[in-house]
Amino acid sequence: MPKRIAWEVRAEAYRLLALGVSAVEVGRRLRVNDVTVWSWAKVGMRQKRGAPGGAVPVAMDVVVAGSAGRSYRRLTLADRAVIQAGRAMSPPLSVRAIARMVGMSASTVSRELRRNAVQHWGQDRYSAHLAHHRALLRRSRPTPRRLEDPALRGEVVSRLNLRFSPQQVSGQLRVEFPDDEGMRVSHETIYQALYLQGRGALRHELTVQKALRSGRTGRIPRSKLPARSNRPWLDGARLTDRPAEVAERAVPGHWEGDLVVGPANSGIVTLVERQTRFVLLGRLPGARDSATVIDVLQTMISHLPAELTRTITWDQGQEMAGHARFTIATGCPVFFCDPHSPWQRGSNENTNGLIRDFYPKGTNFNTITDTDLAETQRLLNIRPRQTLGFHTPAATLDQLLNRVALTP
Repeated sequence: MPKRIAWEVRAEAYRLLALGVSAVEVGRRLRVNDVTVWSWAKVGMRQKRGAPGGAVPVAMDVVVAGSAGRSYRRLTLADRAVIQAGRAMSPPLSVRAIARMVGMSASTVSRELRRNAVQHWGQDRYSAHLAHHRALLRRSRPTPRRLEDPALRGEVVSRLNLRFSPQQVSGQLRVEFPDDEGMRVSHETIYQALYLQGRGALRHELTVQKALRSGRTGRIPRSKLPARSNRPWLDGARLTDRPAEVAERAVPGHWEGDLVVGPANSGIVTLVERQTRFVLLGRLPGARDSATVIDVLQTMISHLPAELTRTITWDQGQEMAGHARFTIATGCPVFFCDPHSPWQRGSNENTNGLIRDFYPKGTNFNTITDTDLAETQRLLNIRPRQTLGFHTPAATLDQLLNRVALTP
């Protein structure tokens, strides 16, 4: 049976090792085999080999700084010495009593004891010098840069250049490289590489003008304005009159629509299919009256099968005042959201934000060619979407159309 060594001897060994004393010298002073000292140091101390070998010395008087902007302080070596002394008493002091002595919260002390517990003859023990040595090593260890890998970085940059959001980039990489852990990166890491990490410099490798489409720092609160009135075309076509299946997004063919407008009476009609998020864009010919909007809208959906033109949800704008004529011509009813409630057609609102990334406010849509608008529609429909499992709206709609064609 091995010789039973007291915890106090082992704790003293940690103190000496942390001060840079070699393992051989520690063993000589404490009359312990140096191999045993080496085994003790393996619980978290960075070791060096050779005749003067032992723990790599660190400046034990260093105070580990807290994060910028935080009010709390980190534990010092003196704090940890109080914790060690309190736990070594008979009976040991409680966590709360020690916390009051060091001026920290009880959860901080409890977490410190759990993190730095050392098994000694079947019991959890705590060494102040070992714990402080570990803490200093953690703070000095360089943080690996995930995007320093050239292959991963290239995949991320190429998708950002297609105007994918960081979340869409992260999700599509998981889909396309399911068995390659090296091709995984979180969207937060991409955000930090774009804005927070000076070494990342990811923005300088992009060919697009903006790395992200929105500069918002917070959510826009819902409007508290009173409801609009005197809109007779809303009768029988309010959201409460819409079929219940629309809200569940389980059946395809339900769309959300709106206008994106510019100067000189210009604008485009935007339609988003609620289940697949497929986008249709139609340019207005220099007018935004109801008759013109309805004509453009009717042309946009004319090539779709009846199974994919069930309903359209719109806001309460004047441009759809003649929606009854559209419904008679196409068989597709139009329903209107509650006033000041854009979240009721959230897919379309999000799409309009994406469109503004291509055409900022102030863009005269009369100068945009149909070819340019078709390319914008294509780029929007090949963006992977989180709600689609990071598949694209185009691929999802193709699957729906194939099923419709195969149905007898």
